[in-house]
Amino acid sequence: INKMISVTAAKQIVEANTGILPKTNIQLINAAGCVLAEDVLSPIDSPSFNQAAMDGYAFEWESTNLNTKIPVTGNIPAGTTQQIFLTPGTAARIFTGAPVPDGADTIIMQEHIIKSEGGIIVTDKSTSKGNHVRLKASQISCGSIAAKAGTKLTPGSMGYLSSLGVTEVWVYTTPKAGIIVTGKELVFPGTALEFGQVYECNTVTLTAALLEGRLEPAFIEHVDDDEALVTAAIENGLQECDVLLITGGISVGKYDFVQTALQNCGVETLFYKVKQKPGKPLFFGKKGDTLVFGLPGNPAAVLTCFYEYVVPCIRKMIGMSPVFPKATNMILNHDAQNKQGLTSFLKGKMHENSVEILDGQESYKLNTFTDADCLVVFEEGNDNYKKDEIVTVHKINECWI
Repeated sequence: INKMISVTAAKQIVEANTGILPKTNIQLINAAGCVLAEDVLSPIDSPSFNQAAMDGYAFEWESTNLNTKIPVTGNIPAGTTQQIFLTPGTAARIFTGAPVPDGADTIIMQEHIIKSEGGIIVTDKSTSKGNHVRLKASQISCGSIAAKAGTKLTPGSMGYLSSLGVTEVWVYTTPKAGIIVTGKELVFPGTALEFGQVYECNTVTLTAALLEGRLEPAFIEHVDDDEALVTAAIENGLQECDVLLITGGISVGKYDFVQTALQNCGVETLFYKVKQKPGKPLFFGKKGDTLVFGLPGNPAAVLTCFYEYVVPCIRKMIGMSPVFPKATNMILNHDAQNKQGLTSFLKGKMHENSVEILDGQESYKLNTFTDADCLVVFEEGNDNYKKDEIVTVHKINECWI
């Protein structure tokens, strides 16, 4: 189990051991970013009546002579709740959104007429039958599928469902994510650093990364490098979370207690160590329905592993497809080296037709992520990449889309 495995094998194991969470019924207004667990059927025809698309005059095409003065016999504002009958050969003043009167099938824009005593004279004869009328059920008919299961709810799709009168939807449950940060050398920003100490940033990094995916951490704990403390924190996290993220302490140093603590808690190891850079000592395991990622401690490695492994895991939990965000092929704009025998995930910057590898790829350097908008994948077995070679690119800002 502790044998180092390929990135491909590791990702297959993550997907195979991740289940979709149960569905839940929630208010539509709270469903932004959620994935529909059931088809949504329209409860109404939309529009539910023949509706004016313009301010103008409604009339019946067959019975109205556009070459003579047309008598105007009514006025229909938007919000009219009584159906009005129009006498053949006459017109009614009508406004955008109002119901077209019974007996009318066409609207002429107000810009194309001039008013005459008791009626209108048409100045533009280019209008045709049915113009500017939104027919009943022309958007969707009652009982038809408005949004399919598997649809991620966006402002547009939510507005559409609301326009049909939908107030609740069945979606996949949002997973409870927890963060445990280990390290005796870590202190919180806002306090003075003593010699040998560093500011703890993985909490902020992972919280922000989860929030981008509409997940607020349900559990955050910071612990020193102590086996009993780490074990207790993991026990708590396993009880409260669907996915638990642990940073630091997963390597094999004298003060790395995470793997021992995971064993103490009965977490099954699914893999430990991946042939990749950064994040070689990545751990993935489970206990019951809770999935556990043992992430490296170095902040850039933490974020890289989050994008490459944790995001796909959560995507599957909430019913998103595909599980792994679609990769893009781009042209490399300079020569570059890959670490022999490893898959490398390198912070990159995309340009119009190419991508560059940024300086500062070391796993402790988080500053490169301020400029990076993608991770460039250098495949295991390919040690030398040449300018103009096609490379695989994972867009960071599209990982949750």
